[in-house]
Amino acid sequence: MLATFVIFLREGIEASMIVSILLAYLRASGNQRHFRDVYLGVAAAVGLITAGGTAIYFLIKDYENSRVQIYFETATYLLAAIALTGMTFWMQRHARSMSGELRTRSEAALSGSARFGMAALAFQAVSREGLETMVFTLALLFGAESLGGHAQRWGMLGGGVLGLAFALVIAVALYRFGAKINLGRFFKVLGVVLMFFAAGLLVDAVQNFETLGWLRIGQGVLWDSGSALTQSSTWGDLAHSFFGYSDRPTALQGVVWLVYLGVVLSVFTRRARQAR
Repeated sequence: MLATFVIFLREGIEASMIVSILLAYLRASGNQRHFRDVYLGVAAAVGLITAGGTAIYFLIKDYENSRVQIYFETATYLLAAIALTGMTFWMQRHARSMSGELRTRSEAALSGSARFGMAALAFQAVSREGLETMVFTLALLFGAESLGGHAQRWGMLGGGVLGLAFALVIAVALYRFGAKINLGRFFKVLGVVLMFFAAGLLVDAVQNFETLGWLRIGQGVLWDSGSALTQSSTWGDLAHSFFGYSDRPTALQGVVWLVYLGVVLSVFTRRARQAR
């Protein structure tokens, strides 16, 4: 639940921040009549991503407990880990210039077919965040179901709804009191948290590769903590979502987890120091 809460909170804030910048620019330039076009673009993106994610989920459910499902789950884990890493570095690099870039693109849209241009700009911004969120959610849902956790599945969906609701509340606060909220620190902290999420997803992908027999090195079990904290329990699932915990990790899984975090966190902190 907390994993989807954090992801929906982070993605919701980024998407709403982009929409807020667009609306603020339109209001400042006296083009409030195009607010409706922005809302239409947002609604189209949300509807398309929701329908697409639901269709993919139930399509894969038809192949439950088959190798097809394992293939798709593995691809989803890898895509989600790549997207988590990429969007964290993208936000770190573009946070300062995002407002100016959006204003430039808004001016270009208004100089052409304004109604279509503003709707397309909002659709593009929100659909990018929505696509990333859909991939993360599918990866987490498949991970929960592989552990037989139907209650975990509904808890994750509830966490996503709650995270989105908090994101909307924060978006209103940003729109009215943006100067009082330290967005740089907010995205920095969530960026580190999401990198731990990505490490856990990479471990899940490695575990599937081992199940398929595609990876046969480093198969020694590092520890067996199932009697103390099983991965299918509430706290075990929480530890897995946040830190990539496994009650029976192989040596290869441990190496992947350590190498990934060692590389991305060192690059992330170095870039943060350079930005300051």
